[in-house]
Amino acid sequence: MEKLFVVKIGGALIDDEELLNKFLEQFSEIDEKKILVHGGGKLATTLADKLGIEQKLINGRRITDKDTLDIVSMVYAGSINKNIVAKLQAKNCNAIGFSGADGNMIQAKKRVHPEIDFGFVGDIDKQSINEKLLSQLIDLDLVPVFSAITHDKKGNLLNTNADTIASVIAQSLSDVYDVELLFCFDKEGVLENIEDPGSIIKRVSQEEFSLLKEAGKLHKGILPKLENALGAVKNNVSKVFLIKETQLKNHIENHHGGTEICL
Repeated sequence: MEKLFVVKIGGALIDDEELLNKFLEQFSEIDEKKILVHGGGKLATTLADKLGIEQKLINGRRITDKDTLDIVSMVYAGSINKNIVAKLQAKNCNAIGFSGADGNMIQAKKRVHPEIDFGFVGDIDKQSINEKLLSQLIDLDLVPVFSAITHDKKGNLLNTNADTIASVIAQSLSDVYDVELLFCFDKEGVLENIEDPGSIIKRVSQEEFSLLKEAGKLHKGILPKLENALGAVKNNVSKVFLIKETQLKNHIENHHGGTEICL
């Protein structure tokens, strides 16, 4: 099967224009077929503050009310997505930007929780992805760039976790391509001690993840990435790594660095 890289980047990278440019240079040099998924960064929160729209959190999770949805849709699917696409075009990478509503690419279900109303937040699985259309675009040598905005086929946009989008896209395409999923962020990989860059754990299985989590050795910010990474491995994604964003080219060329996620 033909190789496909699904690469996810987070908000910290998006907030640093110099680092983002360097990363996109490395991404554009990947010869194989590829997809980029990006998170949000601080711009949405900054804009909400300027507009006087209070951001509500419950247990650390953002509540996406209608005003917040308007902001994240404008910022994630608009400003950030098109900025990344334009930068990739400048590097001769024929990128095309998407929200999940475009081409019915990602159809989500509004989250239902017994105790908390998360607002306009969408949950997805493998069946949410328009795999046929996505494969056709990839085979045309286009490079899809996905924001963290999906839709429910009822006229509503939904805010959806970007790590989950990357994982589910990788899963949905694993029957068609040899998929490698890369979560790129600001650490060398999964660290046993968040303050020690040298404490990288080279391989994490489901069993080890459970042990580390139970022992309280994992920073809360890494948990969603690991859960989505393990979900991808369980659903036939051939390789899954968590790597430092500046090491993308080195990882692809030399298969070096980061944390490999395995069964």
